[in-house]
Amino acid sequence: MKPDFIDYLQNKILLGDGAIGTYLYGKGIELGKDIERLNISEPDLIYSIHEEYIRAGSQLIETNTFGANRARLESAGLEGKLKEINQTGVTLAKRAAGQDVYVAGSIGPTGLEIFTDEERNLESLADIFKEQITILLESEVDVLLFETFTHLDELITAIRTARALSDIPIIAQMAYPSRGKTSSGIDALTCGTAALDAGANVIGGNCGRGVSSLLTAMEHLSPLRDKAPLSAFPNAGFPEIVGHRMVYPAEPAYMVKVLAEMIKFGARLVGGCCGTTPTHINEFRQQLKIKRRPLQRSADVQGDSKGTEKIVSNSKTGQFLKSLSPGRMPIVVELDPPTHLDVTGVLEGARAIKESGADAISLGENPLAILRADNLSLAHLISEELDTQTIIHLTCRDRNILGLQSQIMGAHLLGIGGILGITGDPATSSDQPGTSGVFDVKSFGLLRMIDLFNNGKNMAGKEMKEATNFSIGGAFSFRPSRPDVQIRRLERKVELGLKFVMTQPLFDSREVEQMMEAVSHLDVLILPGIFPLISARNAEFLHNEVPGISIPESLRKKLWQYDKVEDQRKCALDYTRKLMDDIANFVDGLYLISPLNKWEITAQLSREIRKAGWTGSGRVKL
Repeated sequence: MKPDFIDYLQNKILLGDGAIGTYLYGKGIELGKDIERLNISEPDLIYSIHEEYIRAGSQLIETNTFGANRARLESAGLEGKLKEINQTGVTLAKRAAGQDVYVAGSIGPTGLEIFTDEERNLESLADIFKEQITILLESEVDVLLFETFTHLDELITAIRTARALSDIPIIAQMAYPSRGKTSSGIDALTCGTAALDAGANVIGGNCGRGVSSLLTAMEHLSPLRDKAPLSAFPNAGFPEIVGHRMVYPAEPAYMVKVLAEMIKFGARLVGGCCGTTPTHINEFRQQLKIKRRPLQRSADVQGDSKGTEKIVSNSKTGQFLKSLSPGRMPIVVELDPPTHLDVTGVLEGARAIKESGADAISLGENPLAILRADNLSLAHLISEELDTQTIIHLTCRDRNILGLQSQIMGAHLLGIGGILGITGDPATSSDQPGTSGVFDVKSFGLLRMIDLFNNGKNMAGKEMKEATNFSIGGAFSFRPSRPDVQIRRLERKVELGLKFVMTQPLFDSREVEQMMEAVSHLDVLILPGIFPLISARNAEFLHNEVPGISIPESLRKKLWQYDKVEDQRKCALDYTRKLMDDIANFVDGLYLISPLNKWEITAQLSREIRKAGWTGSGRVKL
């Protein structure tokens, strides 16, 4: 059970989430396009955003229902979807939140003008708020969050409407763009007092004109800190249009310093608004030293798996997995296609990797949205020249549904044995100007698409005259602090046809063991990612700048003890060898990632594995 929300805020700082709208914009969704409709049209996308914030450290997440009231939905032609959008918004957030993250039902202003006939319009507002609040309450949110209100009368109407329906905790936040006042000139202290009198439990501010403007508002609200906890969700600075992109300039480190000042003024619930991302939230958690609550034990994650029904995919095993030798540990080695047109170096590396005893070569598709040679063409060259299995990564970022299916058909025609279906890194990090992400489907939809081709049909249900024979793979990011979210996603992927998994790089044998125990009920081949570090600087970069990678502080400190890079590399390689030796008896296989395409390192490790004669766990019968 989660602690009582208000009691928790009396004693501890609670970390909320960041922006949904501007974060979606960064993922290629056009701003102002009724993002609430994505609850039903792109549920996987919304779920993944909640999941990202939780992984970053959010202890409270907001439903994607800010504008899901009748007035706003009518203007978008969605009035008939009011209940479905709100209910689904809560369902997605609750599924991501699990047992120990609070879910706040987000409610924004109606967008209606309330001053032409104040009494009549306030009654109309109450009816509109009542509809949405009732749905959120029936869907069992933990708390209601009224946010980004600019008119005090409208906020008070919303609070009173909610309070007449329930005693649920209420957070009331207004936007204070300048000098701690609303755009109509009402001081934050006046607004906060009125909100408390109307029945709010937590008062504060969000959005506005950047971080410093909200700091002023929190200072004005501070006399109320003994009456109620305060909340603060600032924007990441004042936005600027750069080219076709909206850029928020405030760095996480700067925002942390200002949030610390807000906490001194009485803020107990902190997070971010426009322009903030999971990167910001992670920085807030670390620098403000906000500790996560212990994960609730659940039978599907940490309980005894004995007697638990094994989740098995009915999809075919596929060409890559069929090629593996029984009784020998599977090894997949990853190479990146070059950023130019000279592939001789990659082909040389592929030859050395095959000769080292690896079972397959994995080729990424423009990883980190950096332009590289086409991985399907390169996979075909490697297969033809070396007669070895190849696995191509296929991202939802770079192609629409038509292009994805065409690529799948091409991979079949060229004899590719495995496809790793992934969503793909955001296009905003690309090195190519004007790049945008497609994301017609996400990873779930892509896996289903590949499975359909394995059954001889395309997405439209048309017979293809042949069935493909791909081993269907997917990515998996496991962290012991929050495994249930990812494991539920993995279970769903297995149901969609997943047969093997390649994880993010792991550096702790205990973490690998926990992961293997947590997935023991899944009939899929789990290949933990092994990344041989090449320097202390390399370790710091990966830990601090690449999402999903966590390198133990003890290892990073140990590498910095050596002045020379070659000594750091030797130390890191010794660590990698010990890690592999520690996990060899309980993992299904290994996924070796060539650091900066230094294939000599992964080829050497592959040779050592074969010399050691490791067999793997034998947990999955192929």
